[in-house]
Amino acid sequence: MIKQYRYAEISIDDIFHRTEEKTDVADAVAEILADVRKNGDEALRRYCERFDGAKLDVLEVSAEERAAAMEAVDPELIAILKEAAANIRAFHEKQKRTDFVITEKDGVVLGQKIIPLDRAGIYVPGGTACYPSTVLMDTIPAKIAGVREIIMTTPAKGGKINPVILVAAEIAGVDRIFKIGGAQAVGALAYGTESVPRVDKIVGPGNAFVAEAKKQVFGRVSIDMIAGPSEILILGDDTCDAEIVAADMLSQAEHDTMASAVLVTDSTRLADAVSAELERQIPLLPRAEIARASIDNCSKIILAESMTQAVDIANEIAPEHLEVCIDNPFAYLAQIRHAGSIFLGKHAPEALGDYFAGPNHTLPTSGTARFSSPLSVDDFIKKSSFTYYTQQALEQVGEKIVRFAEEEGLQAHGKSVSVRLEKGGTL
Repeated sequence: MIKQYRYAEISIDDIFHRTEEKTDVADAVAEILADVRKNGDEALRRYCERFDGAKLDVLEVSAEERAAAMEAVDPELIAILKEAAANIRAFHEKQKRTDFVITEKDGVVLGQKIIPLDRAGIYVPGGTACYPSTVLMDTIPAKIAGVREIIMTTPAKGGKINPVILVAAEIAGVDRIFKIGGAQAVGALAYGTESVPRVDKIVGPGNAFVAEAKKQVFGRVSIDMIAGPSEILILGDDTCDAEIVAADMLSQAEHDTMASAVLVTDSTRLADAVSAELERQIPLLPRAEIARASIDNCSKIILAESMTQAVDIANEIAPEHLEVCIDNPFAYLAQIRHAGSIFLGKHAPEALGDYFAGPNHTLPTSGTARFSSPLSVDDFIKKSSFTYYTQQALEQVGEKIVRFAEEEGLQAHGKSVSVRLEKGGTL
């Protein structure tokens, strides 16, 4: 049974079960990464056999396998995936940045150029569920950014990848796919092996071993984020339908036993009705055992004094997904400062964003929405600035630069300017 609290009765850090838990995965992951770095493909084949039951001579998915997947998947589902991809593409196209140049001062040219990453790695989970949506969400922004090559890894249980995953990769534009999962896949992408090319950035969700591996290789490569269990926070008032609110909470609870679903409301009636609905709906779910653990151990109903306070609570929690499930959601939008993705009104369930609407579903968790953002085109670019001065332009400011450098005790910095001033037009 889900627990109810008054806002004053609970710590914010406890709401999404954010206590730091020590795990024993760090040492195991470090060992796997070192093995992959040293032994390359040979290590990968061992781990594929050990963890996925797959004896693989060739780690890469062939063109024939990709083509066969397109034939195997229901055309209606392919059409849905293509429509979702179009929506995702249209949204992320608006995020593209452009170079700029400033020439406002005589003899001075300043600017910034946008440079796509050379190679990105997309990790797609393949454990308890199949996630073609992750393929689309993580690949399409990289393609829009102009990444030269996109490498995807995903576990292949028994040597086979779900054909829907391969179809999504085809639609999104993945260049190469490898039958590798877990920490070993992260290691292959970070260090490179005989078969798997080294990438510049690794994105995509995974289990505790994948998250730890991303954490350990960060610095050698870039990563998107260290994602925690999935979260949803719903703001609801007395006009809400309890059956719908409970269904939305369970849409996240079914992800994982550690997933969190929170309702914040100023209505005692809604709180009690949602509690009852959760008890009715959970046994009906195919993943009822997972949802039950999530609801009982990691989920909560919080009673606020008003909807204004409810918004304040949401800002303090900074949830991954925030549903504003009320009739006038835009009245509160300006006050919402911290949330990964915001779903407005009674007809915008979080699942709409997971699959179809267009905004990205790779989102900051564990309160990191206070300072970070959803995956976007920006994650697959870097920026370089450039500076050009003529002799006359440098002469105008040279002595100021020398003075600045000397103030910091860096005489060689100043000398690099003063020597040019002394030589004048002889350069």
